[in-house]
Amino acid sequence: MKVLAACEESQRVCIAFRGRGHEAYSCDILPCSGGHPEWHIQCDALELLKMHWDMIIAFPPCTYLSNAGAKHLFKGGKLNEERYLKGLEAKRFFLEFLNADCARIAVENPISSRIYEMPPYTQEIQPWQFGHPVQKKTRLWLKGLKPLEPTKIVDYKCSCHEAGTWFMKGGKERQKNRSKTFEGIAKAMAEQWG
Repeated sequence: MKVLAACEESQRVCIAFRGRGHEAYSCDILPCSGGHPEWHIQCDALELLKMHWDMIIAFPPCTYLSNAGAKHLFKGGKLNEERYLKGLEAKRFFLEFLNADCARIAVENPISSRIYEMPPYTQEIQPWQFGHPVQKKTRLWLKGLKPLEPTKIVDYKCSCHEAGTWFMKGGKERQKNRSKTFEGIAKAMAEQWG
């Protein structure tokens, strides 16, 4: 099966599908960090939607859509127009993947601000359902794919938003590190959808 992992610089989903014998490619505007540049297409992922894919798994940026950033949307009780417009553009980008011409689609994003009126999601998953002792609720919008079944439920030690956790540490790589797919989730996607 020919699989596109869009907006994925980490290559975790791409590698999981390759491990099961699929022709999978990651795509991002950033260089890959997964160690397989031969499987990475560095470009605007929307360009690749013009090609035929058997499955598209997309991880569009959530900076302006996420409920976690909602505090920046209403500074001093007033709508931040610039941020709101960026959120609308992020929603448009998200919908390009959800509405792509492909029989099997999964689009991943965290809980979004209600103001953007995102389409209904299919399911919510947590890393602790796939072997990682962390709480980080993530939503999946699915077309032609069954909801993921948990593979290894473990006790979680903390929420990703607690002080001192890997998720809250600063630095230049903060946003990139926070967006990486957990390996247990990537493995479940490859095993259950591939």
